[in-house]
Amino acid sequence: IREGFMVVINGQNVKDVTGISVLEVLNKSGYNTNHIAVELNEKILPKSRYGDTLLCDGDKLEIVNFVGGG
Repeated sequence: IREGFMVVINGQNVKDVTGISVLEVLNKSGYNTNHIAVELNEKILPKSRYGDTLLCDGDKLEIVNFVGGG
C-alpha cells in the first residue's frame, strides 16, 4: 500500500503536491518563472498554463533553469 500521493520533480519523489498548481510548486520552491522551462510528463508546459495546471499522482515534472554566461 502506497502512503500519500507522489509526483516526481527533477527525479525526486515528492509527496503532498498533488492537486496543487505548477505555479504554486514553482513559487514555493523559489524558482523565477522568467528563467525556467517546465516539462510535464515529457511535454513542454507553456508558461501561460502554470497557474491552471494541477499536479496529479504519478506526474513527472522537470524544471530547467536557464543560466547565462559567456
